[in-house]
Amino acid sequence: MYHRRVAVSSGSVPPVLRLLADPVRWQLARELGRGDLRVRELVAVLGQPQNLVSYHLRQLRAGGLVTARRSSFDARDTYYHLDLAACSQAMADAGAALHPGLAFRPSGSLGRPAGRVLFVCTGNSSRSPMAEALLRHRAGPRVQAASAGIRPKPLHPKAAAVLRERYRLDISDHQPTSVDAVAGRPFDYVISLCDKAREACPEFPSHPARIHWSLPDPTSDGGYPAFEQTAIELDTRIGFLLPALTEAA
Repeated sequence: MYHRRVAVSSGSVPPVLRLLADPVRWQLARELGRGDLRVRELVAVLGQPQNLVSYHLRQLRAGGLVTARRSSFDARDTYYHLDLAACSQAMADAGAALHPGLAFRPSGSLGRPAGRVLFVCTGNSSRSPMAEALLRHRAGPRVQAASAGIRPKPLHPKAAAVLRERYRLDISDHQPTSVDAVAGRPFDYVISLCDKAREACPEFPSHPARIHWSLPDPTSDGGYPAFEQTAIELDTRIGFLLPALTEAA
């Protein structure tokens, strides 16, 4: 995944700091850091007029920090997403511009992540089983990862091929599961991976935190690159989920 880097001269304020110094843009970034949202949801959370929210979203998009995708459930809707990898790089560059000692370095001090996470998509045939496998691979045995679908379908062979060839993970034995079959299990997080699944996902008795990642369905394209791009985006998002699992442990 490509992320634009903006050169920072010694006398200029880094663009990311100018962008996020505005209180409304800071609030928008905070909310979108938790999951993908629509404008009307951001308006409700921030308590600001829609035209103001839309203006600041345009500024964040122009700065390369926020992206937008049309909803696959209702094409009149758009989901906004905070590009955490781009934010991380921009903040690292800003720190290094202030002082070399503030350049980002991986800490290694985080505890091991733990938690119970369910990924939900429509068919449980590509996005959610890939996410389940990638989270297990990254987090280890202390994280209980599961996946399910609103209308389960057989595992897509290209989803299995991408994980095997790019990440050396074997999901060929994945059995599609209905979300109703796992609704009674306790989870800390339920993460919907498509807009249709977000609308149809049931409530869970354990009251898990609900997160939405608006990812396009790679089966609608059908080509190997679409599945590969889905896996890359999932892996990136899961990498930023791990600190949240550590804090919740």
